[in-house]
Amino acid sequence: MTRRHLEYGCAVALIGILAGLAGATTTVLLHWIEHLTYHYSFGTLLQGVSQSSPIRRAVGPMLGGALAGCGWWFLRRRTVVPALTEVIKPNRAFPRLTLTLDAALQVLIVGTGASLGREGAPRQFSAALGDLGISRWTGVGGALTQRDREILLACAAGAGLGAVYSVPIGGALFAAQILLGSWHPRVLGTALVTSSLGVAVASPVTGDVSPLQWPDPSLSYLLTGFAVLLAPLALAAGLLFNRLMSMARPKHISASWLLIPAIAAAGLLIGVCSHWWPELPGNGKSILTVSLDSGMTLGAAAVILLLKPLVTAVFLRAGAVGGMLTPSLATGAALGSVLALSVDTWTDLSVSVPAVSLACAAGVLAITQRAPVWAAIFVWELARPPWWLLVVFLAAAASAHGLRVLGERWRAASTEGTRDQHAA
Repeated sequence: MTRRHLEYGCAVALIGILAGLAGATTTVLLHWIEHLTYHYSFGTLLQGVSQSSPIRRAVGPMLGGALAGCGWWFLRRRTVVPALTEVIKPNRAFPRLTLTLDAALQVLIVGTGASLGREGAPRQFSAALGDLGISRWTGVGGALTQRDREILLACAAGAGLGAVYSVPIGGALFAAQILLGSWHPRVLGTALVTSSLGVAVASPVTGDVSPLQWPDPSLSYLLTGFAVLLAPLALAAGLLFNRLMSMARPKHISASWLLIPAIAAAGLLIGVCSHWWPELPGNGKSILTVSLDSGMTLGAAAVILLLKPLVTAVFLRAGAVGGMLTPSLATGAALGSVLALSVDTWTDLSVSVPAVSLACAAGVLAITQRAPVWAAIFVWELARPPWWLLVVFLAAAASAHGLRVLGERWRAASTEGTRDQHAA
């Protein structure tokens, strides 16, 4: 037992370090691809897109889509790319090279402007490195069990997420609540240590600063009540987002050469749209940034609210793979901006656009991930506003999730009642 504890402690430390390296590597690669695609040296992706020529805006994502399509065609013809949630389970072989190559292609396509999340790549790469690092302790002769391996690999994936976004608590809760579905002290402790180590190791690259800059306006505590009132809209937006992505995602992953023109066409589409709405390319951070800066007009926010999930669905339908966290966050932030700007425009009230945008983003994320506590903390860590706003985000996320649970119970009861009537 002492040997097992010792090996587990060493594995936890190693997992955190490797996850930080994976997060730093994917971040550097992503930024390099963004700068190459839009030909800029300093600033954010939004600034790079805004300052690039119309031709580069269209051609860059199209070429990136074609290259990623070539890569996925080559990879999928030779092997099946499994879901990360499947290969971390006990007694499952971990295809390290396959998931690493798939992660690199995700970085490529997001860096060239695809409307997909960047968080899938560091999760896969972190887990692949973690499996390689702990193989001596989980294989023949090792003291760690298959359950230990599952916990460590899930925590590696969560630490990779935490590392790229500098969200140690969010990364830890992602591993515990979403990947493992457990609040066991051992799971939580492992997740917190690995995620914190990952953020620290990646900090020379990420700067250990929040990805979003909070503008720190004067806010009212009445926002908590307002966040609860937003819950039905956040619920509707989250359910529609999930439904749209489910319809767009092919039933069978394509391995045909048609991946190349299909993903290239999706890249061209978002490139053309970026001529009018430069916030669209990328994982959604640009939309979150302008929402916090109150930099969108009501019309632009409404258009982006419609276009962001649509172009994300187009990429999925074409056969591309990427994360859904930040696209759903961006959709929620656009919805919050529409609501806040509408209130400010058509009433005598004055509400904070940044706070309402993030509260709505937390509500939508709680629906798409079915994890209200994690959604609220993740959104708070992204911007790190005043502490009391965490209560606002929790209220928005919990209210939206609660409405969803009530709706599901009502539908289940109605279905059961109908069955009883038919049986009678």
